[in-house]
Amino acid sequence: MGMEKAVPYVLMVIVQFAQVGLMIAGKVAMSNGMTTLTFISYSNGLGSLVLLPFSIFIYRSIRPPLFFTFLCGFFLLGVIGFLVQIIGYTGIKFASASLSTSILNLIPGFTFVLAVIFRLEKFNCRSKTTLAKSVGTVVSITGAVVATLYQGPSILGPSSHSNATFHTITSSSAWILGGFLLVIDSLVSAFFIIAQALVLKKCPVELVLMFFYSCFIAIASASVSLVVEKDLSSWSLRPKMRLIPVIYSAIFGNAFQVSISMWCVRKRGPLFASVFHPLGVIVANAMGTVILGEPLYLGSVLGSIIVVVGFYSVMWGKAKEAKTVEDGGAEILESNGKTTPLLQNNTEDGVVNA
Repeated sequence: MGMEKAVPYVLMVIVQFAQVGLMIAGKVAMSNGMTTLTFISYSNGLGSLVLLPFSIFIYRSIRPPLFFTFLCGFFLLGVIGFLVQIIGYTGIKFASASLSTSILNLIPGFTFVLAVIFRLEKFNCRSKTTLAKSVGTVVSITGAVVATLYQGPSILGPSSHSNATFHTITSSSAWILGGFLLVIDSLVSAFFIIAQALVLKKCPVELVLMFFYSCFIAIASASVSLVVEKDLSSWSLRPKMRLIPVIYSAIFGNAFQVSISMWCVRKRGPLFASVFHPLGVIVANAMGTVILGEPLYLGSVLGSIIVVVGFYSVMWGKAKEAKTVEDGGAEILESNGKTTPLLQNNTEDGVVNA
């Protein structure tokens, strides 16, 4: 694999580390008194300020896309992105980092289904690659259901026999609610990835779209917060455990993670960008236990393993599909290389005979 082909793979792996860090940052900020809406407003507002100079510098010599198309595109991404962040961060409040990452691994499965519906992916029921992607999708969904409905005993982290019954009674409903919200968030995120692919076909200017996208979400979340939330103390950036997560989420969440994901969607397609989510499972389990002190439950581990198996099934199907396309292109080039001289000779003969 050449360096140019390897770049999207490396970037998407880095994106998964940033995604896990983003979930932990949001959980830390909200556990210190920030609300979901204020956190989203601050992170997107600061993210748009970070993106502004890069957008001006990189696209200064590029002709802007059609204004109406661009406006519709950024408005569509803004609305879907706003729902993704609101539902996602609300789900994270009720769930652990490991469960959150496990459930978000449903995104590749949902993306595959939507990509087929919108004809961004080929579906041939007799093809081995299609079968692998379909089976992988079903397996991933099964793993997410296991991680949501079966919590199981704690296998790592703080746990004691004396508080086991209390923990089950008080947190099982929150666990299921968090899992349910994250399943919805995965579906909306899949729509967001598909919308990115459709919009970027018309407007291939990722950073400009991200700038307006972040501005839209910051304004929308701030407006909703001022209406539904009366406690203005949630807007304070003190203590530092509020400020630091906001800065992290603005830089590595909005300015880096989503922008890189958009670029990979345009370069390699929506399914490629989504199938890297399962790689965050191990990172989330480790960081959630070490940084947040969350217990690691058997249900999360089993669900994660099942989801990762489904992930690699989809990846295998995509790899075989790409190889088939490359082999087909090579055969066409080889065929052209063999037939062109003959055509040229015949033409020359015709000219001589004439």
